[in-house]
Amino acid sequence: MPRPRTLLIGAAVVAALVVFVVFGLAGSKPDDGHAAPRLPLEHLSGPTVTLAALRGHPVLVSFWASWCEPCEHEAPVLERFARSLHGKATLVGVNWEDLSLANARKFIRTYGWTFPNLRDPDGNVGRDYGMTGGPPVTFVIDSSGHLRAQLRGPQTQQTLTKALESVGPER
Repeated sequence: MPRPRTLLIGAAVVAALVVFVVFGLAGSKPDDGHAAPRLPLEHLSGPTVTLAALRGHPVLVSFWASWCEPCEHEAPVLERFARSLHGKATLVGVNWEDLSLANARKFIRTYGWTFPNLRDPDGNVGRDYGMTGGPPVTFVIDSSGHLRAQLRGPQTQQTLTKALESVGPER
């Protein structure tokens, strides 16, 4: 006969699973092929973009912050990568939870970014994408607008290229 403590632990595990299922906390992984969440509406630099306007081409959405040291290391890589795309895909930067608009704009100028940058000051869009920690985090979206991968930490030209190749050519 099971001990009362064992029964209590088993009941707690079952209750936790029920909460996950009922309240959707189990959720889907960001690379599971679901439609990508919307991009932030606030524009910082470069052309104004929406995912709907970019449909037909792969998109990489890179979340960054001016206060993020790893983002500083990744910044020159992102600009070189964006310039290498030649219309095959689009890189979009999203300034995440930056309290200072001036610092965000200075960061963009410092690294000479020419790709579009949007602003997510409250972090809600990042959470919609599935960010569980701080930046840098890059999400890979296929040409039909579905999330395919999440790249955590600063990326290299090679890892970004490989991620882009993994979603295939544009449609």
